[in-house]
Amino acid sequence: MDTSYFSKFYKKTRLEKIQALLDANILTEEDKQFLTQAPLLSDELANSMVENQLTQYALPLGVALNLMVDGKEYAVPMVTEEPSVIAAASSAAKTIAQAGGFDTTSTKRRMIGQVALTAVPDTTHAQKQLKLHKKDVLNKANQAHPSIVKRGGGADEVMVRFIEATEKSPEFLVVHVYIDVQEAMGANIVNTMMEAIAPYLEMLTGGKVLMGILSNYATECLATAACRIPVDLLKREGLSGETVRDRLIEAAQFAYADPYRAVTHNKGIMNGIDAVVLASGNDWRAIEAGAHAYAARSGQYRALSNWEKADNGDLLGSLTLPMPIGFVGGSITIHPTAQFSQRLLSVKNAKELESVIVSVGLGQNFAALKALVTEGIQKGHMGLQAKSLAISAGATDHWIELVADELKKAPHMNLETAKTLLNKIKNK
Repeated sequence: MDTSYFSKFYKKTRLEKIQALLDANILTEEDKQFLTQAPLLSDELANSMVENQLTQYALPLGVALNLMVDGKEYAVPMVTEEPSVIAAASSAAKTIAQAGGFDTTSTKRRMIGQVALTAVPDTTHAQKQLKLHKKDVLNKANQAHPSIVKRGGGADEVMVRFIEATEKSPEFLVVHVYIDVQEAMGANIVNTMMEAIAPYLEMLTGGKVLMGILSNYATECLATAACRIPVDLLKREGLSGETVRDRLIEAAQFAYADPYRAVTHNKGIMNGIDAVVLASGNDWRAIEAGAHAYAARSGQYRALSNWEKADNGDLLGSLTLPMPIGFVGGSITIHPTAQFSQRLLSVKNAKELESVIVSVGLGQNFAALKALVTEGIQKGHMGLQAKSLAISAGATDHWIELVADELKKAPHMNLETAKTLLNKIKNK
């Protein structure tokens, strides 16, 4: 990737940004044409995607630059309405790329299907029966979706959980089936399999099936990103690299200890992750739900990321979370902008996409923590809000930049100030 075209990228016009990506061989001429033709869904496609479709709700799709993951550079599509997200992702990626970038690992991609049984007359006998007939359960599950088996995936393990009765719930016998869904997110595959094995599970256990469905708590599909940052890349005006490192680690420890802080800490991570998941056409609600459940796996809601000092003084960061994303299927295959995002990213499979997404999340967290423990979050955040305030005040075209520039210098950045500045500039 030739990054020489990205100098002052954020100051370029939209068309100049597109041309720079084309010149860097990240976009093709077809991509340029797509981006310059207002890529909305056709009415037919929008109607086929949801019930009672009325119109379309637009969000900006931007690109984060400088991301280095496992030795490969990426230009990352991100869909978000929050001004600071893409800027922070790009800034963090640039710093971490100077230190060698992100290293990632991932587990085997398996989704979990659940069949919940109630009124089981003898749970001990039922569990023995399920263990004895495990192969039959797996065979029936795979017979329900033979195409995934042909592609090398399918159901490969069964686990049984017993949930004791409480004051508010009866006891449940829950059968978990682990399924390799290959390149798909796999919701439809898993749900089909669970419904198919339900009658057989009733016969084996003597219980009644309450439901069969996938779990979005994808603990068998984890992705991890890690980075190492020398302290000389951390120093800020008036603060040494060692000071920034130590304060950033303390900020992470605060988020680990305090759930009130952990929620906001993890929201910052998900700012980046959701933006890429949404751009890729994946289910960001599933990723959010799984990530927050994983944050509470110890019994207390805690920070998802970890930051610590290496033996040589470097800053070490890591992030692990469930990442059940798909590379094919659903809206990924039919949404034209999701298809464009896949081309822009130039990823080859779901595992590579997992690696990019979890790395963006760790980078987003680094940017937020560094800002919080140095100049504060508002300086950068409100600077990027200036354009939004200028537009809200009624600025258009070239007036937007003029008002935004003056707002950044103003003692109070708010809508009233923006309106005053716009009138002043217009009347010059």
